[in-house]
Amino acid sequence: MDWLKLIDITGLVLGLLYLWLEYRANIWLWAVGIIMPIVNSYLLFAKGLYADFGMEFYYVVIAIYGYYCWRWGNKTDKGKELPISRYKSRHIVASIITGLVLWGGIFWFLKYHTNSTVPILDSFTTAMSAVAMWALARKYLEQWLLWLLVDAVSCGLYIYKGIPFRAILYGVYTIIAILGYYKWRRLMLDAESMHDA
Repeated sequence: MDWLKLIDITGLVLGLLYLWLEYRANIWLWAVGIIMPIVNSYLLFAKGLYADFGMEFYYVVIAIYGYYCWRWGNKTDKGKELPISRYKSRHIVASIITGLVLWGGIFWFLKYHTNSTVPILDSFTTAMSAVAMWALARKYLEQWLLWLLVDAVSCGLYIYKGIPFRAILYGVYTIIAILGYYKWRRLMLDAESMHDA
């Protein structure tokens, strides 16, 4: 078995563990979120997905930030984990603008400074992943909707680039994004009803 396939399989296993922890809103997803990008970075660079490769460094940083937010970011109930909440309207506009600016900037870089064969999709998934990771770190329910879009596009991109295990992982991510949205919504409503009681 070649090294790239072994790394792809290892990334699949870590990705499934991460997804399971995220689905359960378990804070330990951030520990896996530090290890997984380190493993994936070599594979992505070798396959010419340069924006995805660069994104792995962001994932390590945002995993540290996400752990901090989930553990100590609850402003209303100090000492308790950050609750799941909804996007505020100001975040929607900011997320759209941030996503578009990142997409444009990353596309420009990939198009004119790399040999990327998929600059539009690679830059799109990278830009939207940056926004989605921030939303996850803040524990917003709508992060699942952002991931649904990113995961579906990524699945097709990885099939095209010949990374089968990563494509399978993102196919599973796409399905879990739908299920995760409803799971987190139920968790959020249950927590709100307990708080109101």
